[in-house]
Amino acid sequence: MSVELRRYIGEVPDFPKQGVRFRDITPLLRHPEALAASIELLAGLVERPSAVVAIESRGFIFGAGLALHWNVPFVPARKFGKLPGKTVREVYSLEYGEDSLEIHADALAPGDDVVIVDDLLATGGTARATVRLVERLGARVASLLFVIELTGLGGRERLAGREVHALMELPA
Repeated sequence: MSVELRRYIGEVPDFPKQGVRFRDITPLLRHPEALAASIELLAGLVERPSAVVAIESRGFIFGAGLALHWNVPFVPARKFGKLPGKTVREVYSLEYGEDSLEIHADALAPGDDVVIVDDLLATGGTARATVRLVERLGARVASLLFVIELTGLGGRERLAGREVHALMELPA
């Protein structure tokens, strides 16, 4: 791929709060060649899994593309209360407070090899909660894929022992 993806990542200072540099993927989404390249590059990092689990909400964009690329099921990991039917839930800590994610209880089978996908790896809390959800259903996390990894926030360290790939690293 000859597309330089970094040039499609925006930076918004002081969003969502003072002192934070928000990494904006919407410029990448506005360019079909950049979006297609990001999905192709992510797909090339790992073997074809049994399923793709994507984290709400920007992870859905890349996860759906990967699931279609590999012709495997797409499993959304959603915020609490957004999925109908029987779910499994994982509560995780945030900088201030906690949040939770859910997936359908029948979304994965024991022994499935799963790739977890999100747009960005920062502190790793959401990704780690998703790993726990997948494993609670008896599936195996083959790897975690991210478009961007923010360095210096400890996300990769919180996922120690896992295969983690990012298309680019940017300072936090």
